[in-house]
Amino acid sequence: MVAKAVGKYFRISPRKARPVADLVRGKNVEEAMTILKFTNKKAAVMIAKVLKSAMANAEENHGVKDISKLYIKEIRIDGGPTWKRYMPRAYGRATLIRKRTSHITIVLAE
Repeated sequence: MVAKAVGKYFRISPRKARPVADLVRGKNVEEAMTILKFTNKKAAVMIAKVLKSAMANAEENHGVKDISKLYIKEIRIDGGPTWKRYMPRAYGRATLIRKRTSHITIVLAE
């Protein structure tokens, strides 16, 4: 049994979200939720949201009765589209500002 959830277009760069994903990779879902709850990073809230969705998918779509047996088989942070903005600079120039987004994929298994 494999349950999957994908969160798209989260407004955080993949480089900042990947260290938080490394904290919970391979962990039991209850342990992962506890770790994310006490991690003081913006990415922790976003990853927890996708993890809750994956747990709900396992319960609804695959008929899992005991969620505590699930663990995080795979967690991926992929880059989404980059928003391009411009900041005015000296002498009438402009500098490109890249606002990066992320796609978060979580796969749970028993």
